[in-house]
Order: sequence, then C-alpha cells, then structure tokens
Amino acid sequence: MGFMSKLLSFGSDKDLKRYYKIVDQINGLEPQFEKMTEEELRGQTDKFRERYANGESLDDMLPEAFATVREASKRITGMRHFDVQLIGAMALHEGHIAEMKTGEGKTLVSTLAGYLNAIAGKGVHVVTVNDYLAKRDSEWMGRIYKYLGMTVGLLQNNMPLELKRPAYQADVTYGTNSEFGFDYLRDNMVTRPEQRVQRGHNYAIVDEVDSILIDEARTPLIISGAGTKSASTYKDFARAVRGLERGEDVSHDMLTATEDVEPTGDYVMDEAKHTIAATERGLKKIERRLGIDDIYADLSGQLVNHLQQALKAQYMFHRDKQYVVTNGEVKIVDEFTGRIMEGRRYSEGLHQAIEAKEGVLVREENQTLATITLQNYFRLYDKLSGMTGTALTEDAEFREIYKLPVEVIPSNKPVQRVDHEDLVYRTIQAKYNAVADDVERRHAKGQPVLVGTVSIESSEKLSAALTKRGIAHEVLNAKHHEREAHIVAQAGRYGAVTIATNMAGRGTDILLGGNPDELVRERLEYEGLTMEDVTPEQLEQFNAEAKETCKAERERVLAAGGLTVIGTERHESRRIDNQLRGRSGRQGDPGETQFYLSLEDDLMRLFGGDKMDRVSKMMVTADMGDDMPIQHKIISKAVESAQHKVESINFSMRKSVLEYDDVMNKQRQVIYAERNKILDGKDLTDHITEVMHDTVYRCVQEFCTKDSHDGERDLEGLRKWVVELTGHIDTPKFPDEDYEALAADVLAYVEKCYNMKAERLGEDLMRELNTQVMLRVIDTRWMNYLQEMDYLKTGIGLRGFGQRDPLVEYKTEAYGAFQMLVDTMYEDYLRTVLRIEIKAAPHAVEHKEDPALEGARFSGPADVDGDNGNSVLRKQAQVQARTAVQGGPAAVNNGGKVTTYRKDESDDPYVNVGRNDLCPCGSGKKFKYCHGRNR
Repeated sequence: MGFMSKLLSFGSDKDLKRYYKIVDQINGLEPQFEKMTEEELRGQTDKFRERYANGESLDDMLPEAFATVREASKRITGMRHFDVQLIGAMALHEGHIAEMKTGEGKTLVSTLAGYLNAIAGKGVHVVTVNDYLAKRDSEWMGRIYKYLGMTVGLLQNNMPLELKRPAYQADVTYGTNSEFGFDYLRDNMVTRPEQRVQRGHNYAIVDEVDSILIDEARTPLIISGAGTKSASTYKDFARAVRGLERGEDVSHDMLTATEDVEPTGDYVMDEAKHTIAATERGLKKIERRLGIDDIYADLSGQLVNHLQQALKAQYMFHRDKQYVVTNGEVKIVDEFTGRIMEGRRYSEGLHQAIEAKEGVLVREENQTLATITLQNYFRLYDKLSGMTGTALTEDAEFREIYKLPVEVIPSNKPVQRVDHEDLVYRTIQAKYNAVADDVERRHAKGQPVLVGTVSIESSEKLSAALTKRGIAHEVLNAKHHEREAHIVAQAGRYGAVTIATNMAGRGTDILLGGNPDELVRERLEYEGLTMEDVTPEQLEQFNAEAKETCKAERERVLAAGGLTVIGTERHESRRIDNQLRGRSGRQGDPGETQFYLSLEDDLMRLFGGDKMDRVSKMMVTADMGDDMPIQHKIISKAVESAQHKVESINFSMRKSVLEYDDVMNKQRQVIYAERNKILDGKDLTDHITEVMHDTVYRCVQEFCTKDSHDGERDLEGLRKWVVELTGHIDTPKFPDEDYEALAADVLAYVEKCYNMKAERLGEDLMRELNTQVMLRVIDTRWMNYLQEMDYLKTGIGLRGFGQRDPLVEYKTEAYGAFQMLVDTMYEDYLRTVLRIEIKAAPHAVEHKEDPALEGARFSGPADVDGDNGNSVLRKQAQVQARTAVQGGPAAVNNGGKVTTYRKDESDDPYVNVGRNDLCPCGSGKKFKYCHGRNR
C-alpha cells in the first residue's frame, strides 16, 4: 500500500474496533431471534418502523435489524452472515465503500444495510453492472426482504413505464446504473406529473462500485434525438483519410512549445493521450481529395470536427478491440469488461465516422436532449455507499469526487493463493506460445484454468492456438456475453479451460468443482424440462445428484492445486489486474496466478519508455531465444510506473468530464426545479406576474433607456414589439414618456391582453395552457442550449493555443449562454401563450395525457425555438446584418424542413429565416450554424 493510501485509511483500524463491538451485540442477540416464530420475526419490521416514526435513529436499531436479517437469511436461503459481513454492512450503512475480497458474499452483505435503510420508507436503490445481475440478485436476495414484509422492485432495460413506477415505489429497488440515471433524465422531460417514475434519491448501494463510479465515469448518460448532419459528409471524410502515412511522434507539448517543430508524415498520433492531428502535408492531401480549399475556413468548426473524428476512426479505433461490427451495426465494446454496450453510441460524430470507415449504414447523428454524468447523478443521493473487491487503489479519487472513504474489510478465511512473479517475453508470439504451453500442462493434470485477455482479438488468437492443440475450452468475450454468467460459474470444474476478455462475467462466483445450480439448469435443459414442468421429487433428485457431483469434483480440483488464473497482458489499471487475480483463491481455497507479458504489449510499448528498448536490446545481445522469459526488477518497476502514468491520465480525463459537467450541473438543477414546480401543479399566478414584469421592463429598455429624453425613444419599434408579442395589431401607440412610466404602460397593456385570454378560455383551461406552454418552451430552449454547449465543448480546447484556460473560457461562455436562455425562455412563453388559439377538434378522442390541449393550433411561431422576435438578440442581429455579405444569390431550401415565421417589416435580412434554412449571406451553411448561431 502506498503512503497516501496508508494515510487516507488511517482511521480504518479505529472503525474496525468500533464495528467489532457492535458485532458482539448482534451475536448476543442471535439466540433470542432464533427462538422467534415466523410471525414474530416478520413483525419486527413494523416495530422498527414505529420506533423510527417516534424519533429513534437507524443507528440505534442497527444491532436488532441486522440480527433480524441474519435470522431471516438462515431460514430462507440457508446462509448465515459471517461477522466480517456484518462489518461490511456497517460500512455501507455509514456511507462508505466496503472493499471485500472475491467470494466473501458481497451480495448477501447488501441485504443488511438495505433492510436497515428501507425502514425509513424512502426507498433503497441497489445498483448493479448489468440487467442479468439485477434480476438474479432481486430474486435471490429479494426472498429475504419479502419474508420480512418488505417489497422488492426490479428495473430492466426497455421496461414499460407502468411497471417501473411500482418498482420505484418498492422498499428496495434493483437495477443498473444507466437505468437509474436515464429514468432520472426521463422524469425531467415528462409533461405530466403522473408520468414520473422515481420518488427521490434517498440511499444507494452500488455493487462493483469501482466499475460503475470509476471505469464508466468518462461516459456521460445522454438521451438524444435525431440530428441534421448528412451521412455523405462522413463517407467523404472516411475516404479522404485512408492510406495516410503516420509521422514520427512529437515528443513535446505543442501547446507550450517555444519553437516550431515540423512534424513528418501525414498525421501524428499520441496513443497514450488518445490524441491525433493532421500535419500540414496531410491536411493539403485531405483537402485535395475533398475538393476543399481550406477546411479551417469553415467558421462553424464542423469540417474540422469531421476531420478529427475521421482520423480517430481510421487510426485510433480498431475493430474487435474498441468496437465490433455485427449485422451491419457498429457496437461499442466496454474496454474494462469486454461486454458489448448495447444502445451506446460514441458522441460528437465519432460513431458515424466509424460506420463510414466500416462501410455500414451511417445512422443519423443525434442531438442531445438531456444529459448527466454518472458522477453528478450519484451525487444526488442523500447517502451513497458501495462494495467491490478492489477499491483501495482508487481511494483518493473516491474521496475527492464522491466523498466516499474506502474501508478494507478483513477476509473470513486467510488467502492461500500464490501470486507468481511476471514472466516477460520479447515478442507477443513467444508470449502466447508460453501461455498455451502452461495451459496445456495444467489441463493435463485436471487443474482448471481461467485466462484473462485484454481484447477480443487476443482471446480469439489464443483460442485458435488451444484448438490447434486439441484443448477443449470456453471463450467468453463481448461476442458471447449472453452466456457469460453460465460459463464463468463452471470455470472451476475439473479440467475446465476458460478464456475471458478482461473482467467479463464479473459478479458470478467461480466455485471449485462447479456450481450445482448450473448443473441442475443444464440437466433440465438436457431433459427438455422447465422449472414449471419438473416435479418437486425430480428437482430434489437433480439437486442431490448435482451437489454430490460437485463435492466429488471439488476434491479432485483441490488435489490438482485449485484454480489457476493466467493474465496475458497487464491492464492499464492495477485494479483490473487485482480483479483478475481475485477470481482465484476465494474463501481460503488454494490457487495460483501468473501474468505473461511481452515487450511488444501496448502498455510496455506506450509507457515503458527507453527502459523497455534497452531490455529488448539486451535480450538480443545475450542471444536469448524468444521462448526464454526474463524476470527483472527493471521490468516490474517499469510496469508499475506505466500503470501509474495511465491511471493518472485516466483520472485526469474523468475529472475533466466532471469539471465540464459541473458547469452545467447547477444550470440543470435550476431548469429541472422549474419544471418540477410546474409539474407539481403549484399556483403559477405569482410566477407569471413576475415573468411579465421582468420581460416587459427588460425589453422596454431596448427602445427607451432609463436616461433617455423626449424624441430619443423608439416608440414605433416598441409598438411593433408589443404587437409581435401579443398578436394584437390594434395595439395603441404609447406616449413619449420616461422609462418607468412607459414600462408601466406597456406592462398594463400586456396584462390586459393576458387577462382577456384567461377570461375567454376559463380558469382550468388557462392553467393547463400555462403549464404545457411553459414546459414546452423550457424543454426546447434547454435542448438548444445543450446543443450549443456540445459545439462549444468540441472546439474549446483550441483556446489553449492562445494561452487561455479552456475550462475558464467554457465557464464564462456557458454562463452568458444560460443567462440568455433564461431571458429568451420567458419571452418565448409570453409570446406563445398570448398568441395561441385553441379550437376543439370536431370528433376529438379523449387523451389521458393532454386533454386540454387536444386539437390546439398555433398561429404564432411554427416552432417555439423560432428566435425571431427575441428582443435580447435583436441588437446582435442588426450588427450582423450590417456586416453580412450583401446581394448574394437567394438561398435554396434543398427540400429541408420548412419553418414558417411571421412577416416582418424591418430591414434585418435574417428576421424571417428558418433555423434549418441556408443562411442568406451565401456561405452555404445552415442559418443556425452561421448568422443565426447567436440569435
């Protein structure tokens, strides 16, 4: 353990001593609870809830609650919580991360903390890494909760809303991190309060917490809709970047370089930092192939983004490593688990660039409708906890980002596993030959072997080598993830050989001798029976035979030395290596681990530096054959140093994602709070009065400044704005008076128009109209804002070339854009609600979601996002109009969506232009990406 880890975990020993005192109390209660009848034990839940309602804390009830769950578990599952499992649950209850070794029963531990916190009646979320584990655990552990009178809910992907709502109302809800996160985003996009499914964020227990809060933290959750970019552009760029020559790596930081260094080749790439850029020579070649004079002349930055994504897709992303192509579709592979990430797509056009490269259908680029990072989602919980086998190496990050300290929980039995020193070969081929030899030797004596690889390509290469030698084996990677739990469960059988990509199958125990439940499942499948068909007598017989088979096989496996885990490459993170090691030696079983490395491995090649070159030359000079491994402190230190470098880079990336999302997080909370206030049916009368006052007083300033004098005020312009806002062409002329008086007159007229509309429609319909229009305006403006932020984030890094901090620049521009969002949002609301016409459809079918607005027709802007008329933006538009290219050819719509706006008599050439129309300036770009960008 490093110095910082020791320092950070300084208080753990004190915590353990305190925990053990509570364990003694729980153990002292055990005889009392064993004597309870079923009714008495079930009755404990109601007693706890009554005590909680009377002011007693959960901490005070902990010993009795834990004793209750332990007794229920003994009766229902036959499993009794060990003392160390009680300690793990105490750490969870206190909002810590419990690091417990593989096989220590983390799933059972969660029932203790889950039950105690569910007493409060506010809901407990148990978060897992995939749907299979969520379903398995909810059924397996759910029996304990149900026995004690609590309800259990399960979330699954694509589950209909009517099933999700009761799942969230349950005392304990199981689901995946993405499902919980997406439901939160969806709840903040609904238009009716009854469409929401979540009921708050009280307490979460995150299983495999390092996988969810660390490994997946670089990927934000995004709900998106169809965008507008053309597939042909991606194909053009994919063709243009093919066959380029890689230049020598630039060793210095280009942002801080003091002198020009002319790179060679067509592009330079830093694989360690995941960056790539075209050289001057390469840029000219690409522009020539595209028939473009200057890519950087595109002020919107879209062509530059196309180029960047095409280069990444062609040279940094590789098939069967970062993604697979199945049935003509590009699917992302999780680099940490090897699983296919169904439904996930790379953002910023990268996914489309890969599709173009692979020659499959290029699907539409999506526009962000709602987004949140996992970090900020889990920060919503009043109390957060987690459990995993490997967390201490990331203790500093857990504390800094989530305020979660890591508690290392002692093992129930001492670890007997033997971890061998790494064996290093000069070439990858020599390494794989050595791995195959080792597997063959161990397989011959019946010792089960689990081989961990870092990519699908590696697993298939090794599989081919074993097939050639006639060794039967199972392959577990992203292409076969449906069977992963079943394969891993039987990886401890006599003579079993299993190849797994990274940590696929995580969450499933490997039992020496095999898993009897899996044998029963296989037997039922073989006999053509289901659990409904089989008789109780048959099932009892199958179970007894399976247990006997596994017991006998376990003795043979123990005699052969237990499970051997072989790693074919060190992962970028020490934590993932430790996870792989942890599959062997569970609960005091014997076992071995051995890592085989080569000097050509990515980690050694990218981060090993000159040391690896020297070692390689030394091996050649010493005439060591490729089949001769080397063990040396230089190698071990180089690997450790390389992993530290990568972990540092990855932490910086995750922190950067969070820092940028933090900028938006406060804004997201403001918008969502506003939506929820509207949805919850709070009286909007005062709010609407305030909106009218603020909007009118702000807008009047454009035509009549506070210090203006008679004859200086633009009264005609003001009247036109009021007509455009209210839809009343009979708006009177306003007198030439000072700002306060004029603003008061305009406000009085706008209020009069509003009250006339309210009186005509009636109280109920007006309330419904206000709610739906306000929601629609907020949502549309927020989506547009998210799109603007996406574009801003894509190009903000270039500010670094001007010696400006991109994050500071992003914060400044995001703040300005949000202020404009709020101002224009309320003006849009007023304009829409004052101009809308509601007509009953002749034979309208009643609709439960929007009965009041059924058959509504809008006579104002065709889309709420029509920016024409926003007074805040008018001055910008006039400045842009004066500087725009005049007399250019009329723009053609090219069959795009036609958006109709009001006619306007101003000289501004951009007033009546639709956002998706071509810009009148003649640039060839859409208006919203050109002169309409800031309107």
